[in-house]
Amino acid sequence: MRRSAPEPNRMAPTRPGRHRYRHRLRGRIVLSFFALGLLLTTLFGLLAIYASARVEDQLVGRALTRNLDSYAAKFYLDRSEIVEPLDEIRGMVVGPNKRANLQPDWAELDNGVYQMHGEQDGRPFVYRLAVRKDSEYWFFLAYDLTRTANSRSSQQWIIAALVGGFSLLSLLVGLWSASKVIRPVSDLVNRVHAMGRTHHASPLAQHFSDDEVGRLAHALDDYAERLTEVVERDKEFNADVSHELRTPLMVIKGATELLLARTDLDPSLQSRLQRIQRAEQQCSDLIAALLLLSRNERSGGWTHLAKVAEQLIDAHRHQLARKPLRLRIEGNRQTFVTAPEATVAVALGNLVSNAIKYTPAGEVVIRIGTDYVEVVDSGPGLSQDDADNLFRRGYRGTHVGGSQGGGIGLSIVSRLCELYDWRIAIGPGAERGAVARLSFSPEAAPSDARMSPPRSDR
Repeated sequence: MRRSAPEPNRMAPTRPGRHRYRHRLRGRIVLSFFALGLLLTTLFGLLAIYASARVEDQLVGRALTRNLDSYAAKFYLDRSEIVEPLDEIRGMVVGPNKRANLQPDWAELDNGVYQMHGEQDGRPFVYRLAVRKDSEYWFFLAYDLTRTANSRSSQQWIIAALVGGFSLLSLLVGLWSASKVIRPVSDLVNRVHAMGRTHHASPLAQHFSDDEVGRLAHALDDYAERLTEVVERDKEFNADVSHELRTPLMVIKGATELLLARTDLDPSLQSRLQRIQRAEQQCSDLIAALLLLSRNERSGGWTHLAKVAEQLIDAHRHQLARKPLRLRIEGNRQTFVTAPEATVAVALGNLVSNAIKYTPAGEVVIRIGTDYVEVVDSGPGLSQDDADNLFRRGYRGTHVGGSQGGGIGLSIVSRLCELYDWRIAIGPGAERGAVARLSFSPEAAPSDARMSPPRSDR
């Protein structure tokens, strides 16, 4: 398959930490309390301001009306236009001969109480005006609202302070409530993390009360029990398959070795037996690699990369005979990596098979470095669809043609890289074709490349 995409992520997905999860849920609870407290106190503050202004306006209007009636009654008793004002209330009586001097906005008013605006000493001010127009005289009482406005301003500041205080109190209550709510959730998270570290599923529900968290713990217990059963069945299946497959493979291996030991074999028969022997070795390596993947565990060992590459070239000679294609090795032939030979053979073998499959003519080069190995081909290159579906299980490239394969080769390589902390990248070549680079982890590549090859039974 021809694919080019960023290197697959070999690290486990970053999971949100316990503290991050706790702070996120705790923050929502605290924010809810704070928002509720701020909303309610602001609403009550606005209602208080409105109600106070409404009541004050009604009281002032009634008081002005009563005082205006009293003012008019006193005037009719002695017909004097000079009436002693009450505190901040100023009175005025306008007779028929003085109405021309009355300010226009007062003259047009009917009986009642009005909110008026004016200027005094160049500064605007607000006052309340009560009007009574009899058939002969007009009476006016004006009430200065300066003190009232100052009082309202002070009242508004007090209400704003109360809103801030109650909002802060809501925040503190939210923090306390959030800690109480989060504590059982945090306890559950800690116990689940402890189970992950010890790889042992212990019952959770017994540590919690019969509430939402307790029911969640009970559900996790049920899920863990089912998951444990699945894992146990999977382990048993893998062990049975590994044993049952290795037994016939050992029979095939023994039979081919006995037959190849004969000196009177026909060359064509000998070639077929050698091919059977190579296929048996590939099956054994693949079974070993898949068993490691299923168990998610590593095995030790050393691998001589040049030796594995030579064995892969020998194993693919039958494919090379079908088309004008050359397979060769270049680079450092003394590179060793700390990894089991079967695993490296499976990973590198899939890359080589992939390159041969998609290269109709030219050459495929296995280039060995100090801590990496590259497979360079001269095939048709990479399509965008191939690049987008890199390492997806079951995907077959756009240039697959009529070749066989299930599209799982690079998926296995990617999983092996995750297991051993290797890096795999496939990109376009310098001129054409593709380059697959398998980089080994630093500890897998020894610094001394001149060391003697480790013993191997391959």
